[in-house]
Order: sequence, then C-alpha cells, then structure tokens
Amino acid sequence: MHDLLLVTVRRFITLAPAEEDLLRQWFVPETVPKGAFFLQPGEVSRKMGFVLQGVFHYFENGDGQRLTYSFGREQEFIGDYESFLSAQPSTHGIQALEEAHLLSISYDNLQRLYREVREGERLGRLVAEAGFMELVRQLTSFYKDPPAERYGRFVRTYPDLQQRIPQYYIASYVGVKPQSLSRIRSRAVW
Repeated sequence: MHDLLLVTVRRFITLAPAEEDLLRQWFVPETVPKGAFFLQPGEVSRKMGFVLQGVFHYFENGDGQRLTYSFGREQEFIGDYESFLSAQPSTHGIQALEEAHLLSISYDNLQRLYREVREGERLGRLVAEAGFMELVRQLTSFYKDPPAERYGRFVRTYPDLQQRIPQYYIASYVGVKPQSLSRIRSRAVW
C-alpha cells in the first residue's frame, strides 16, 4: 500500500530503509467515499493526503455556486496547505468525486518527517514548489487564455479525467457554463 508513496517520494529525495519504515508508520491508510469530504470549508486542515486511487476536486463557494479550481488524483499530494500550516479554518473544500483511497499524515507527524528524515525538509520544499508552480500556471492561464485553450490545458494535464468525472466539474474548472463546454468540446481539434 505504501509502495506508491515511496516511489513518488524517491522522485524527490533518497530514503534510507529506516526512513521508509518511518513513512510507513506516519502515513495512515484512509478511504473517502464518493461525495464525502477530505476537508470541508470552515474546518481546520489537520492532515495532508497522498492519493493512491481516486479523484478529488478543490472548490470554493462563490455566488451560491461551488467553483472547482483544481483536482487531486493518483500519485498526488492533496490538502489545504494554508489551513494546515496556520491552523486557521479553510475557505476551501476538498471532495471525493469517486471512492478514494489515500495515505494521510498529521501535522505532528509531518513535522517529525521534516526533523527525522535526512532530506525531509527538502521533500517538503520540493512538493510545495511543485504545487506553487502549478497554481501559478493555472492562475496565469485563467487570466490570459481563452476558454478553449484552458480546456486544452485541462485535457493535457488530466487526460484520464474526462471519462471519470461529471462534465460540470470540468466546466467549472475551465471557467465556463456546461453548455459552453459542450460547444468548446465539439469544436476542439486535438
């Protein structure tokens, strides 16, 4: 169960066998049913997750609508880093779009990972940097690119999700109404 996590972590840092054992101890298996929340708006984030199987969407509630701004899927870390680090209530939600299996780590155990794993702080920095770069790319695209280009980026970034999640989540992520997404998809040349 922890093998996928260890393979992913090894892309960032080198782990000694004893450190692998610590990660197996600190990352706890968890199942999140379809439609259930990994984090609800207003909750303080007390854990981060590593997705083994399943898809999550990150959302904000705005103007009476739930607005999807990101997805988390297999081999990705999920969580609200801001709430997790500040111990303040989250303004975001993270919801499973299909039954999900993940490994979660508490704040205290993540701090132990940073202290006790030789390159633990480096791992945290590299994962945070990767997440930050993706957020900047996405934000820049939202302001700069027309909806058809944003949809194309979605297809390239998440090629498998079109078949796995309802289209209205994709439309929300792209920043259009579902009817507009249908028109964009009918004209798309990939």
